[in-house]
Amino acid sequence: MIGYFGLFSAAFIAATFLPMQSEALLVALMLGNQHVLAVLLLVATAGNVLGSVVNWVLGRVALQFKHKRWFPANDAQLARAEIWYHRYGRWSLLVSWFPVVGDALTIMAGVLREPLWSFVAIVTVGKAARYVALAMITLAWFPPSVD
Repeated sequence: MIGYFGLFSAAFIAATFLPMQSEALLVALMLGNQHVLAVLLLVATAGNVLGSVVNWVLGRVALQFKHKRWFPANDAQLARAEIWYHRYGRWSLLVSWFPVVGDALTIMAGVLREPLWSFVAIVTVGKAARYVALAMITLAWFPPSVD
């Protein structure tokens, strides 16, 4: 049970602006052959999506602080991010799993008032696809042994 909780936690933290790797833990748990693969994928996806929702919420409330000295982006950076997000639209959230860029995308989606339902749906598809692809690559490189 600790494996699932640890994976959920790692995936959750990895989706926020805090540094963490959930992919390595997923592969390690897969290679340990002590966990159900479908459950690992669901747990990792759920944790990662919920972490992205935290970023979305931060984005929703962030603009009220944009004139504070500690705010991480100036007006020009916000304008560039808004142009980029509008150019590629909500579908850019399919790559919300990319390192660094994904965090900014999920925060910008909150800033730009992307509806939560569409945000969660698109982010879930992108993040689940990433974990499934990682699992498929892992299984191709390290096929389970048949005893």
